[in-house]
Amino acid sequence: MAKTDEPTVIKKYANRRLYNTGTSTYVTLEDLAEMVKAEEDFIVFDAKTSEDITRSVLTQIIFEQENKGQNLLPISFLRQLIRFYGDSMQTLVPPYLEYSLESFVRDQEKFRQQMASTFGVSPFDTLDEQVRRNTEMFERAMRMFMPFGAGGEGGERPGHADPGQATAPGESKSDLDEMKRQLAEMQKQLNNLAGGGSSSSS
Repeated sequence: MAKTDEPTVIKKYANRRLYNTGTSTYVTLEDLAEMVKAEEDFIVFDAKTSEDITRSVLTQIIFEQENKGQNLLPISFLRQLIRFYGDSMQTLVPPYLEYSLESFVRDQEKFRQQMASTFGVSPFDTLDEQVRRNTEMFERAMRMFMPFGAGGEGGERPGHADPGQATAPGESKSDLDEMKRQLAEMQKQLNNLAGGGSSSSS
């Protein structure tokens, strides 16, 4: 294993060419996509300004894959994602998406086993149910934060929260405690999602 802990440095030049300093060769976005799939870490710098442009290059790889017809991102998801830009909830979205995707990656082998062994109940139904539960938990978290956010374009006022969650003006500390409790519960539910499909059959 010749892998090192340090990410490979990729330099992007003004002519849009990408240079892999590890192999001393020019590479393409397709090559970088293969590196990602092989779990080879890399970081991309602008050769002129030395600015870290890894995020924009990874986004460009996704764009290229989507253009090839390998549509991984649903239109509704993209619309929802765009709506969060500039929103008061924007900072919550990246950690939630990262945690959800990491949870899915950890459990993907179990899903594959279900696809190979489950009869009568489609494993895609299990996936659909998990996605639905993730979405519901996320929406609940959004509603919990709404009273603390800026205005909210959804038209919901703090006094119009879910039944049972309405709070008096002087109860902000208990609101925060309840919010923390529910977020902790949501995280615990995400951790238990892997066992959710198999336990339901008992």
